[in-house]
Amino acid sequence: MDSQMMTGNLAAAWGARLADVDYIPAFPITPQTEIVEALAKWCERGELAARFVSMDSEHSMMTAAGAAEVTGARVFTATSSQGLLHAFEVLYAISGWRAPLVLVNVSRALAAPITLEADHNDVLAARDAGFLQIHAETCQEVLDSILMAYRIAEDERVMLPVIVNLDGFTLSFTREPVSLPDPDTVRRFLPPFRPSHLGFTASSPHALGVAVIGGTPYAYFKHQMHLAARNALEVHRETADSFQALFGRRYDVVEGYRLEEAEDVLVMTNAGASQGKAAVDAARAQGKRVGLLRLRMIRPWPADAIRQALRGRRAVAVMDQNVAPGQGGILYREVAACLYHEAARPGALCSFIGGLGGQHLSEGMFHAIFEQTAEAGVAGRGCGPVLLYSAEEHREMTQLQMVAGTVGRDGR
Repeated sequence: MDSQMMTGNLAAAWGARLADVDYIPAFPITPQTEIVEALAKWCERGELAARFVSMDSEHSMMTAAGAAEVTGARVFTATSSQGLLHAFEVLYAISGWRAPLVLVNVSRALAAPITLEADHNDVLAARDAGFLQIHAETCQEVLDSILMAYRIAEDERVMLPVIVNLDGFTLSFTREPVSLPDPDTVRRFLPPFRPSHLGFTASSPHALGVAVIGGTPYAYFKHQMHLAARNALEVHRETADSFQALFGRRYDVVEGYRLEEAEDVLVMTNAGASQGKAAVDAARAQGKRVGLLRLRMIRPWPADAIRQALRGRRAVAVMDQNVAPGQGGILYREVAACLYHEAARPGALCSFIGGLGGQHLSEGMFHAIFEQTAEAGVAGRGCGPVLLYSAEEHREMTQLQMVAGTVGRDGR
């Protein structure tokens, strides 16, 4: 394997290249554009035998992607933030068509107000669209997850599209060492896409279409999609086994970090989990028995793996890099729901919200999480939602308000 320094975006492009995709409809948006720029360059040079087409919008891009996929092409595309929202109408259609394409989303916070930095409200808004979701922590994991995503999506037990998510700027433009798998080995892991239901010929044609139907068949087909998504948990396990055997790296639906003898566990996703792991190491050095659980697969929801990892803990803190206004953290509610019927569920469950719009997650914030979670565990009751916001940030915001004339020097 050849190891190179590359950004998360370039790693995503390499994932598509190694998957030997056939068709790439594209539309640029920050911070995703580097992905399609790299793919366009390779296609122009003949280094990737794929059809690259620049579209007029993300809506058109996703429509073309889904239409191509149901003809038997292996399709890749990418977007971010407002682009994902612009394509939303088509996401539900593509999953309903059972078109197993792969879409990379480079997470960026949503307007308004506007920012180019990362949080996860964009990708989590799509959690019920019928796409599977895999969330990556490192550049290596971005590349590997795309290869795994195609194998899972194209499995006849699944046949659903997949979103592979990475954090904008935090990971998309961060260079890390990435091992490029050998193309011949990749072909052993990911054979060409040959869907059995598209085995038609000129003498025996058939059509794929979407009809206007009543509630009875609609409910049937939606339930079939649900069962197919649930099948993806077992298919992911098989895929992870095969990937480890061929490439030596293991990815499960969740990742535990220093969970041995941990009383309190912090639950996180995506690139921020790297900072969380460093905070766990620092807390362990101080004698605190803490650990971290990273959620790698968000859809289907890996409830059994989460229950097993959190069973019997004194307290659990969920750190959401998102916010559902009027409700709180999105993943906190999902973790709470899957623990509700667990007999040995944690003694306390705490909700923290941080990193919105690319807000820096400081050592002090993680220290506060561990302190408040431990207190909640001792008291036997949950806490939150708590917005992680430092005193320095509050002073900065007050100064900005004073400049705008919306607050006095006394902070009122």
